[in-house]
Amino acid sequence: MRRRSILALGLGLVFLAGLQSSASPLPPLGFVGVFDWRADDPRFGGFSGLELSEDGASYVALSDRGGFTQGKILRDAEGRIVSMTAARVQLLQGEDGRPLKPLQTDSEGLALAADGSMFVSFEGGARVAHYARLGGPAKNLPRAPEFAKLQVNSSLEALAIGPDGALYTLPERSGHADIPFPVYRFKNGRWDTSLSVRRDGGFLPVGADFGPDGRYYLLERDFRGLAGFATRLRRFTVTPDAMTEETTMLETPTGLYDNLEGLSIWRDPQGHLRASMVSDDNFAFFLRTQLVEYRLPD
Repeated sequence: MRRRSILALGLGLVFLAGLQSSASPLPPLGFVGVFDWRADDPRFGGFSGLELSEDGASYVALSDRGGFTQGKILRDAEGRIVSMTAARVQLLQGEDGRPLKPLQTDSEGLALAADGSMFVSFEGGARVAHYARLGGPAKNLPRAPEFAKLQVNSSLEALAIGPDGALYTLPERSGHADIPFPVYRFKNGRWDTSLSVRRDGGFLPVGADFGPDGRYYLLERDFRGLAGFATRLRRFTVTPDAMTEETTMLETPTGLYDNLEGLSIWRDPQGHLRASMVSDDNFAFFLRTQLVEYRLPD
């Protein structure tokens, strides 16, 4: 999201807070909990990517300023988050083993491979990088020619890895409200550009993940000015040549949460699918870093 838009939102929210004290809207069905996450670290914040372990007890979170943190999650008997540990935020490295240069640090999407390595998508210099370990050097994947045509500050926002190891990324904007979002798939060393998802209303992609059910989940955000943010989660079945069986799994009222951008889908101990989402506070005092969780129907 553009910084000027965030600043305008902040000024509006501060003004409105002085005029009203109405209760927040009620969360949709399936709500588990929301955790306001804080840490004493100047690099803490701006989280746009999230991966949880299979049991939901540990995590890796990616900042959009080229940093990452990881830690443990403590839950109560109902499965709600009560505390989180967080290592000091470390900076991502480039292929040369040095911290990324300023114009290359806009890391947005995070995907965990079966071998424990990580993939990261970037808006700054649209690309996807592979990290054998996050604290080590990157290996950039080949770039699809289409990446060079993507809008500035609206390119590779979401990243997910399928059951077969294929990577799926898509931009935050498609170029026009009636144009579907292109989905770029990387498999066998090359990019495939045959897939797309329907663009609907003001919702824009910000995060993605494949669930343990093998289906593709797309997190979308709609910024509605002074009213705040709305969030939507759609699910798709991916075939070799199409994204099918589109289903809206969740849509939150405007203003219920802050800027949710990172997504991880996992199963809780009771066998329920769960969506864990983290918000990007844009390092702004009027936005929070939140972990929001919902149970989803199978």
